[in-house]
Order: sequence, then C-alpha cells, then structure tokens
Amino acid sequence: MTQLVLASTSPFRKTLLEKLGVPFITASPEVDETAQPNESATDLVKRLAAAKACALAKSYPAHLIIGSDQVCVIDGKITGKPHTEENARAQLRQASGHSVIFYTGLALLDSRNNKLNVICEPFSVDFRPLSEAEISHYIRKEQPLNCAGSFKSEGLGITLFDRLSGRDPNTLVGLPLIALCEMLREAGIDPLAG
Repeated sequence: MTQLVLASTSPFRKTLLEKLGVPFITASPEVDETAQPNESATDLVKRLAAAKACALAKSYPAHLIIGSDQVCVIDGKITGKPHTEENARAQLRQASGHSVIFYTGLALLDSRNNKLNVICEPFSVDFRPLSEAEISHYIRKEQPLNCAGSFKSEGLGITLFDRLSGRDPNTLVGLPLIALCEMLREAGIDPLAG
C-alpha cells in the first residue's frame, strides 16, 4: 500500500484523519500562506492545499500526500487565524448574528506520477447574536487563537451558532473527510477495505 502523508502539523487535521483508521504520517509543508492580490477565497485555499501537498513531494516520492487549507469569509472579507485575543474578539463581534462561510481546500498528490486532485469544500455557519460577555468568556475558556474564525466547532464553539450547513461537518474543523475518502478510493486506498 502506498504510504499516506498528511502535509500538516495541525492537531485538528491529524485527529480527523485518524478517524479513517488508515496508517499515515505527518510532515510540515513549510508553505507561505500569504494571499495573492485579488485572489478569491476559493482560489486561495485550493492553491495553498496544492502547494502544501507538492512541497513534500521530493521528501516523499512514492506517497499519497494530503494538503489542506482553510479560510473564513465574513462580510465578503477573507479572515484567517486570529493569533491574538484582540483579533479573536473582533472576528467574533463581526460574525455575531451573521452567516459566515468557510472554504476548505483539499489536495491529494500521488507523488509517484505527480497526479494532483484539488477541490474546495464550502461550509456555512450562522452565528447567533453574541454579547460581549459571551465572546470574552468563550475566548478565555477555549483559546481559539489558532483557528480560522476564532472558534472550535468540535468544542464549546458549538454554543455560538444557530445553524450549520454543508456537506461534511468535518470540513468546518479543517479536513473534509467525505471528499478525501472519494479521492483516496480513486487513488486505490479504501478505508473500509480489510
């Protein structure tokens, strides 16, 4: 079986991929995640997901390499990880009472033949109106500073929402497993094969 590589150091993506029960290793892709001028959210995440997978091709020449990237779009503006409590507060204030779209790029590179499959999965989150106290308490309790959109939907972040809409709830955490399973089956790996 071709070995699987997750081009990410994200503990969230690692945990998601572990659900499939397929052996894999992780490696850091070292990719500049800066958006290009006038780049759409969809184009950005697809480009970065592909770049992350391709960045590891030389080190893993006979592997299937998974790359993924995610951005949050609030009021038409791309936002990423907040990194500070102040930025997280600003993101959650802006999202309060609004619909926010997350775009997750997913790439699977077969480094044996350089076959690259890249998609973008959208996922919509409707935030309920949030008070300043709720925002502060949430940030203090969960510290979502390395999460696009300033929340962890798999944790206490679920309390911030009115509605979630999308094909795969794993997309919101950063790795669309339904789409990934389709890609893996096309590449010859079936998580359900004994």
